[in-house]
Amino acid sequence: MKESLNSEFAAIYHLCEFILEHSQRPSLLKVTLQTLQRFLTWIPLGFIFSTNLVDTLLNKFFPEQQFRNDTLDCLTEIGSLSDLEPEYDPLFRKLFSGFLARLGSIFSPETNLVQPFENGSEEDCIFIQRLALFLSGFLKAHLKALETPDTQQSLITGLFYLVRVSEVDDVEIFRICLEAWHMLAHDLYQTENEIKARPGGNSVLNLGGNGSSNGAASRKYMYGPVLTGVRQVMIAKMAKPEEVLIVEDENGDIVRETTKDTDVIAQYKTMRETLVYLTHLNCDDTESIMLSKLTGQVDGTEWSWNNLNTLCWAIGSISGAMTEDEEKRFLVTVIKDLLGMCEQKRGKDNKAVIASNIMYVVGQYPRFLKAHWKFLKTVVNKLFEFMHEVHPGVQDMACDTFLKIATKCKRKFVTLQTDERVPFIAELAETMPTIVSDLEPHQIQAFYEAVGTMLSDKGPAVSVDRGELLKKLMTMPNRRWQEIMEGAKANVESLVEPSIVKEIIKILKTNNKMCGAIGSIYAQQLQTFFMDLLNVYRVYSERISSTIAQQGPGATQLSLVRTMRSAKKEVLRLLIVFIQKSGPPEADPQAVAQGFIPPVLDPILGDYQRNIPNARDPEVLVLFTTVVEKLKSHVLSEVPKIMAAVFECTLQMITVNFEDFPEHRIRFFEFIRAINTHCFQALFNIPSGHQKLVVDSVVWAMKHTERNISDTGLNILHELLNNVAKTPDIAQGFYQQYLLALIQDVFAVMTDRLHKSGFKMHATLLRQMFHLVQMNQVTVPLFDPANAPAGQTNPSFLREHISNLLIQSFPNLTKSQVSKFVDGMFDLNMDLPSFKTHLRDFLIQLKEFSTEDNSGLFGEEQDAQQRQQLEAQQAYRSAVPGLMKPSEIIDDDL
Repeated sequence: MKESLNSEFAAIYHLCEFILEHSQRPSLLKVTLQTLQRFLTWIPLGFIFSTNLVDTLLNKFFPEQQFRNDTLDCLTEIGSLSDLEPEYDPLFRKLFSGFLARLGSIFSPETNLVQPFENGSEEDCIFIQRLALFLSGFLKAHLKALETPDTQQSLITGLFYLVRVSEVDDVEIFRICLEAWHMLAHDLYQTENEIKARPGGNSVLNLGGNGSSNGAASRKYMYGPVLTGVRQVMIAKMAKPEEVLIVEDENGDIVRETTKDTDVIAQYKTMRETLVYLTHLNCDDTESIMLSKLTGQVDGTEWSWNNLNTLCWAIGSISGAMTEDEEKRFLVTVIKDLLGMCEQKRGKDNKAVIASNIMYVVGQYPRFLKAHWKFLKTVVNKLFEFMHEVHPGVQDMACDTFLKIATKCKRKFVTLQTDERVPFIAELAETMPTIVSDLEPHQIQAFYEAVGTMLSDKGPAVSVDRGELLKKLMTMPNRRWQEIMEGAKANVESLVEPSIVKEIIKILKTNNKMCGAIGSIYAQQLQTFFMDLLNVYRVYSERISSTIAQQGPGATQLSLVRTMRSAKKEVLRLLIVFIQKSGPPEADPQAVAQGFIPPVLDPILGDYQRNIPNARDPEVLVLFTTVVEKLKSHVLSEVPKIMAAVFECTLQMITVNFEDFPEHRIRFFEFIRAINTHCFQALFNIPSGHQKLVVDSVVWAMKHTERNISDTGLNILHELLNNVAKTPDIAQGFYQQYLLALIQDVFAVMTDRLHKSGFKMHATLLRQMFHLVQMNQVTVPLFDPANAPAGQTNPSFLREHISNLLIQSFPNLTKSQVSKFVDGMFDLNMDLPSFKTHLRDFLIQLKEFSTEDNSGLFGEEQDAQQRQQLEAQQAYRSAVPGLMKPSEIIDDDL
């Protein structure tokens, strides 16, 4: 439609032009301007630049207030046109200079727009928003074209206008401006990097450095005054980072954040990147502005929650953008001033805001903390103080920050520091009960994760007895566990009291956090209560089973039953994490296999097998998947027992339909995959009926409509065929029983139009199976020799069988099409990419695929392209100091 209109646009344009020149009716003129704006993005450029349209808009309508906003819309569409031939650059330069001359008669670039925007009419506010769109769009499209001696001053003036517009208190307007500032800062940083990369290039990124005659370097100096204004705006309007949990609500109260604002998180990311680039361009200017604003907070002249928040969020956001020496000088002042404010300010809310900002800032600068023990110790002790502060969000943030610092600086806490009597963690183990006395259970668990992270460091400089410290740190939960076990010895019914069940869940979660953080040495802690753990599991299992037997399947929804099931799940999760983290020397695979598997067979596997489907926990499947993946051949002899307990009963649950028990479904196939990968031999140590069930279950997975399950099924089949090929004593029997049916099943899945995302693996499997036959690696007959003609071979049989199958299934195909396709399937010279192309061409010929969206067949290529883009993006972010958050950087020295 647009193309047909394009050819007829002359008539439309002449009508608009006639009205704009001759009409005296404001309503008609406004509608005409609005109509014109709709066409301007795609009409032939001659109508814009070879007529007097721009001149009419700028000089006749823009000065008139009643037409100004609609005119500005039209000018924005014109100014945002990009990727045009260079011959249009002078016309855009003329447009920009002419626009600024007209804008100057309305207000100057020095005018503060904050109050006019706040108190102005709706039309005034719309004008400022449209102005943001015009300036931002124009600069993004034509920045380089404006960097000429003739228009340089106009460019700087336009940018100053954009700074003024950025200052107004409107989120949408600021986000429009932010796009332009991000583009400019990134562009200038790129230019600087190019200068540095040149032989003999200027290596100083700092604007305060010596001048350079290089033309590219002079760009930065040209923009210098504007960039100072941009830094001021960025710091004053910094968005809230995700890590900050304390916010001001609509009533002006300081509260804990309840939901994440994804728009604000995205805005913070863009602002953070922009400020990092701006800091690289002139570190001294950024530091000067921040310290000046901090002084205003300390002396009270600019004190407000919002001012302190935005300043500290900005300070935290440039972590890594300064050199280590600059960062040290800067942070010493910042942290001292913030700690001083926390002591001086009165009022719970004030202290909560300052505490929140201290925690955010210190959490962003692990490099500084690692290099300055005294500061690190002071900061951590301050966090311990905040853990007693009951203001909403403060304790959560203190625990989160402590965990973040423990992760990044763990070696500092487990080695002896200058002027210290013992490593910090030894002191911490003594005072821990006092530190956590006011924390909620989930906060205590985060605290244990932090100390476990410290103790996970096994470096040569670590001088503490990790096992002894682990014992001391776990004293509190162990003591409470012992009290509960003593009570259970006197009366086992005490274990099923709701309050005791909840206590057990808390203790298990604490152990889970410690185990996940500290690693294999946790074996020493697990040994102290492993049998108790299994007995608790057994008691809850029996109680749940008896309740269901008495009250029917609906009993699974009873409050106590659900709480006991939660406790069982926590036992399973703890064992899963322990197995994942196990390893020599404290938890050798063989020792774990011998000590772990026999005791759990009945309490866990027996319970799973005996229970009704709704009471079976999918975590059991996860546990034994982890056991097989981690302990591998050490559990080979136990795999048949494990399979006997979980295989058939789970298969009955998940093969009724494709919807029920989704968690069991994916976990079951992950379990099968783990056995196939690590204990393949065990699949042929089970009864032959179960072997068939394994293959049938893989086919069932492959046909599943859930992509993650169908992908798992395809991967299992691929690995199964590879393993079979490497095991001659079972290969031929497997091929004779299953190969033909598997080829048909893969064909069926590939051609059902529901599984296009699995096309790469369909192609891989078919090529593998067809080539097995063509290369005569299948020596047993795939056909019934009694009914076959003399001289029948597997390749000729399979060729005829597949041809007949395709002709019956797809009547629209001709025999020559089928013959050509089947010939290609047996072509040993085809590599996988060629084979995939051959299959794609065939599928697209099918009537069923001809009207479909077949982009799924190219999913592998699209995924590879996305992966390359992500890798390039990641490589770029890694190369720019400060672009990656400290939490995203992997420390080589830990």
